Amino acid sequence: MSPATYADLQQSYGRCLREDSFIDKFYERFLASDPRIRAMFEKTDFAKQRMALRRGISMAILHADGSSIVERPMGQMADVHARAGRAPVPPELYPLWVNALLDTIKATDPKADDTLMRRWREAMEKVTAMFVRHY
Repeated sequence: MSPATYADLQQSYGRCLREDSFIDKFYERFLASDPRIRAMFEKTDFAKQRMALRRGISMAILHADGSSIVERPMGQMADVHARAGRAPVPPELYPLWVNALLDTIKATDPKADDTLMRRWREAMEKVTAMFVRHY
């Protein structure tokens, strides 16, 4: 597989989603990673948030892959999380998001080896770098 594509991540994500509790397990890790994060989610409707994250991860993989089809929705998501957005996320919290996601993938995807996990990190860091630039 070409290093320039992330089809393997979409496959990995599909395996993760076979476990119904994947998104909930991610949020357990993420919310526990920093008290500021838990506070940011105090009034969150998690039914909506779980669906948003489920779609958002797929879009993030496509964005990292260079797909123009997700440019607009990813830009909108970055604007929401920018300093002046309705749900601002300070740049120093993005590594915690990546780590929580990768830890959850590693615990869920039976095919998650070191190579795949490096590719996940590479892709998600491309995405979070874009969010940080928008901040």
